[in-house]
Amino acid sequence: MPPKSSKFPMSLKPSKRLGIRIAAATAALTVGGGLYAAGAASADHSVPRTDKEIPNLTQVQDKIKAFYGDTVDKSGQHYASPDSNYAKQVADIEKKAKAQIDRAVKNGKHLKGKPAIVVDLDDTTLLTYNYELQQGFHFTPESQDAYLKSTDMAAVFGMPQLVNWAQSKGVTVFYVTGRGEHQREWSARNLKNVGYKPVADTAHFFLKNKQTPPAYLPCGATCTTVEYKSGTRKHIESQGYDIVANLGDQYSDLQGGYADRIYKLPNPMYYLP
Repeated sequence: MPPKSSKFPMSLKPSKRLGIRIAAATAALTVGGGLYAAGAASADHSVPRTDKEIPNLTQVQDKIKAFYGDTVDKSGQHYASPDSNYAKQVADIEKKAKAQIDRAVKNGKHLKGKPAIVVDLDDTTLLTYNYELQQGFHFTPESQDAYLKSTDMAAVFGMPQLVNWAQSKGVTVFYVTGRGEHQREWSARNLKNVGYKPVADTAHFFLKNKQTPPAYLPCGATCTTVEYKSGTRKHIESQGYDIVANLGDQYSDLQGGYADRIYKLPNPMYYLP
């Protein structure tokens, strides 16, 4: 089956890259319907000519905190606010996705298989804001492992409701993440504990496995994020599903086809190619 086209309603300009896991200069733009603009998935890699072309990192972090409605509890932990501009933007995207999924299910005769949705984990179903603030926006595999092993990330506002609603309408939910296979148990626990009803079992939860990559990925252990995620969606569709919606917070979550519609959630905290 050839890749399905993924369409967007507007031209896009991704946040400038300050590093793979560092605060970005601007909030990512909302996506869902219209032709994907050429080169939109690439961060700006040009070398600054002067310091004036570089956003001040402290000021960028302050803007990120304001966007998420930063709140601090008694123990000094930072959390996003449900009435923040971030939460409002996410709610608008979820509303559009829900309407489109509902139309697809009701008009099922046009589907090419059993209806399904694919959702990413970090900053799509689970919010990394508290972890990022703990680390000063400096990701390391070791710190992520320690956090995930002992702590449940909060759900992205409204996403459990959207995902659970989709399941109630007969839509199969697949979780596809760039997290490593060794993080499966911690991640599945987290999803369940924050209210996601679709079970994150081995048939519906895909993680990167560099030690023993699946045969359906020709790139094996060397897959880029786009190759891994689009290849996994292709595999899901080969099992008789029609992915009516693919939701992710990174452009690399959405490229490569094998989804009828794609939805880009905001994430100004980091950029992943």
